[in-house]
Amino acid sequence: MDRIVRVATPDDAAACAGIYAPFVADSAATFETTPPDAREMTRRIERFFGRETWLVLETDGVVAGFAYAKPFADRPTFRWTLETNVYVATDHQRQGAGRALYDALLERLARRGYHRVVASIVLPNDPAVALHEAAGFQRAGSFERIGWKHGQWHDAVMFQRDLVPDDGITPGNRTADAELPSLLTPEPLEVTRTPLVRPHPAEELVAYFGD
Repeated sequence: MDRIVRVATPDDAAACAGIYAPFVADSAATFETTPPDAREMTRRIERFFGRETWLVLETDGVVAGFAYAKPFADRPTFRWTLETNVYVATDHQRQGAGRALYDALLERLARRGYHRVVASIVLPNDPAVALHEAAGFQRAGSFERIGWKHGQWHDAVMFQRDLVPDDGITPGNRTADAELPSLLTPEPLEVTRTPLVRPHPAEELVAYFGD
């Protein structure tokens, strides 16, 4: 089995929409209620294109999952913090795909100078909780009855993880200005090959708030 993780392009929109649709229609893992079509998914990917913050995983040439990180909030003081999302196609879960995507995404974000990532998991979702704990996230808080979907209320738990040491260095002083996080600077497509790993018990993946 040949597996690669690479930066997403708009050509991946239809595959990503197909992977995401069951999470929207059949679960409370995401609080979206209408599955986005390929056109809408193209728009979303284009917002991230070239920034190394939307990745796809291919297995034998087929897109089997995707992960991305978006701004946590729109205030400038939050610009070093991102919110992460990971989705894996049903028939590719429990094969290490989610962890491979997360490892690649977090490494890229750290390299670009981002300080922290956060994730919100709709409960119950023990596999997703286990995945984030295995990836180095720590619980940061919870919300009770925060979302109504499929005829019932759902709780959510927040996770967070530092990407760089909390050593008191002012953000922006760790790297050259040209390497600082930018939502507009395009970067060349990069491909990362990942070895197969033992199935992780958390491969039934989570989705999070927002698009």
